[in-house]
Amino acid sequence: MPYEVIIIGGSFAGLSAAMQLARARRRILVIDAGEPRNRFAKASHGFLGQDGAAPAQIMREGLRQLSAYPSVDFVHGHAVWASGEFDRFEVTLADGAAYAARRLVLAHGVADTLPEVPGLAERWGRTVVHCPFCHGYEFGDRPLGVLATGPLGAHQAEMLPDWGPTTLFTQGLFVPEPEVKGRLDRRGVTVETTPVAALLGDAPGLEAVRLADGRVLPLAALFTAPQTAPNGGFAEALGCAFEDGPTGAYIAADGRQETNVPGVFAAGDAARAMHNATLASASGVMAGVGAYQSLSLG
Repeated sequence: MPYEVIIIGGSFAGLSAAMQLARARRRILVIDAGEPRNRFAKASHGFLGQDGAAPAQIMREGLRQLSAYPSVDFVHGHAVWASGEFDRFEVTLADGAAYAARRLVLAHGVADTLPEVPGLAERWGRTVVHCPFCHGYEFGDRPLGVLATGPLGAHQAEMLPDWGPTTLFTQGLFVPEPEVKGRLDRRGVTVETTPVAALLGDAPGLEAVRLADGRVLPLAALFTAPQTAPNGGFAEALGCAFEDGPTGAYIAADGRQETNVPGVFAAGDAARAMHNATLASASGVMAGVGAYQSLSLG
């Protein structure tokens, strides 16, 4: 007998979708590989009621709570393929197991492509981060940097002086337009055109960056915007439409998180241009409610 809903991804968005469906007494399956995007972060911040808690702790508690609902099943494994159509979807795992459902929720997150700078990857999620609201407070009043991956870096740099003195490293990718440069000047942002060549200090800590001309600039944290792409290729295989975001394409969804493919819903970072734990959870709630409405009301 097929499930009513399969949710691919068991992080903030997926578990939030599962909770709504569990409370609606729907028979659901959550498939998760245990590799959430936020696994590198020591703590989650700005998430009401969870501020300072480790992401893994939040997810463990979510799983504990969901386990109390008898209509919810969990599978730990890598989903590798999704196919089908309205009322007849199938998800295949790497071990060959296959599961059927009437509806799908894609909450599998995104993959980050980080800038290729020596010393950066091993600090990702700790002292190399993407969101000042999530991570800026802990570095308050210390020197901060923005490693640009494109013009979006100027927007990041405009925000950061509220947390600490800020340097924008353009990496030779762009020259700020006069209007943008004027805003950066008013915010006290230093624009550095010489590229960052390496990050220094005992990882995951950060003490400074070395520039291509040999100069060393002290930094407590480096903000950047990696390129992102939805994990797994499930949305493409199902025929879902995409929209272009500032860091990459994301799955297009309507107000109840349904994609252009009837019966397929998407939530979390894979279905949003802006990435944030609270927003991921909220979109998961809406996807769960949307899937319920689709099952009950058509």
